[in-house]
Amino acid sequence: MCGFQKKEAITMSKKLSKEEKKALARKALEDRAKHPAKKDGSGFARLDADAKKFER
Repeated sequence: MCGFQKKEAITMSKKLSKEEKKALARKALEDRAKHPAKKDGSGFARLDADAKKFER
């Protein structure tokens, strides 16, 4: 994010009321619950798989 976009995001966040921020956060949590991120195994299993890819 460049400086202008960051500054614009900060000013947009200041314009939202406390209730609006809570509503946005609640909606984000509900969306994450409906569409959870796919897990590719534990951290070490993922690291081992990545290491095997790079060995070839």
